[in-house]
Amino acid sequence: MIIQEDHLDNYYTCNFFQNYKPMKAKNVRKLILSGFIATALAFTTSCEKGSPDPESEQYVSIIDVAEDGTTTVLEGNLKSTLTETPVPADTELAILLKMKEEEKLARDIYAALYEKWGSPTFMRISKAEDRHMNAIILLLKYYDSPDTLVADTGVFSNPEVQMLYNNLVEKGSDSLEAAYMTGALIEEMDIKDLKDALAVVTDENVVRVFENLLKGSRNHLRAFNRKLVNMGLTYTPVYISQQEYNEIINTPMEQGHRYKVQNQGPHHRNGQGNGQHGGHDSGNGNCVGGNGNR
Repeated sequence: MIIQEDHLDNYYTCNFFQNYKPMKAKNVRKLILSGFIATALAFTTSCEKGSPDPESEQYVSIIDVAEDGTTTVLEGNLKSTLTETPVPADTELAILLKMKEEEKLARDIYAALYEKWGSPTFMRISKAEDRHMNAIILLLKYYDSPDTLVADTGVFSNPEVQMLYNNLVEKGSDSLEAAYMTGALIEEMDIKDLKDALAVVTDENVVRVFENLLKGSRNHLRAFNRKLVNMGLTYTPVYISQQEYNEIINTPMEQGHRYKVQNQGPHHRNGQGNGQHGGHDSGNGNCVGGNGNR
């Protein structure tokens, strides 16, 4: 068949529509679905390359809070969350040493008051303070500090701390009421000193430990306040304001945040502190949404 040139376009157009068979709806759906799957796979692959699988990450709390407020540091969990940071400045290491002595002071006084009055509150919080002290010793060992030794119970190298220990044990030995008052005094002193320290330190590990010790001190203050309230007594703070004290005692016991486990590989320092009670050498736009963990 001979087609004139001026009718050629009409011929191809007619021929196309005569031979055109519409695609079935089922095939259209398959084609669209295949496109969606391919796009999703490409996005997932990109996401996996850009961020870790959240299910493979672990998060742990580094404190355990009992019903009565006793707050214990979980040393194994703390050790697993330590991050690689440069050795802190001398000023921060000095603050660590000061807080180590302060935690020992609290531990030793509560042990003495437990021996005097037999109150389980002093026994439990004394053991918790031992864990607090060991958490600081763990940091000192992690940063290869030689100052990790702990003197015998009731013995302090600093004369001022030794005098404070003697005075507070004597004060708490007057009566059980005075003993609980002494406990509240120690905890608010810790609160003030930890807040002052947090205004200075910058090392991530030190900040993390101090923040959790601060929660522990507030919880222990709440515990002693409960004892005093049950006795019909009212405590007047010395180291912190009345407003801050009221805010603490009128709020629930604080729980710890959950932190990402860091040192699952061989990238942590020499710090393997394993302190024991009793004064020995102690030891960004991601594909997955946030979950409140750190």
